[in-house]
Amino acid sequence: MQLTAPATRRTGTRDADGMAVASFILGLLGLLVLNLFLGPIAIALAGAALWRGTARRGRALLGMTLGVADLLVLVAFMQADNTVSWSF
Repeated sequence: MQLTAPATRRTGTRDADGMAVASFILGLLGLLVLNLFLGPIAIALAGAALWRGTARRGRALLGMTLGVADLLVLVAFMQADNTVSWSF
């Protein structure tokens, strides 16, 4: 027995796919700028997309990986400069 209408499931999947793509883009952008903010957002969006059952599972996992990489880059630069922030 189907509990939700097909149109509702399609919209939910489309939203999850959009979140997967957004997490990838934000994670990629976070490697260059604002990694303290964009990294956690990319991780959260990827987690939500995976939880909702996105068809773009690979993109969501890549977004999550890039979000973690954003934070690791921030920590590496903070250790190298002995400051709380870093710049080019």
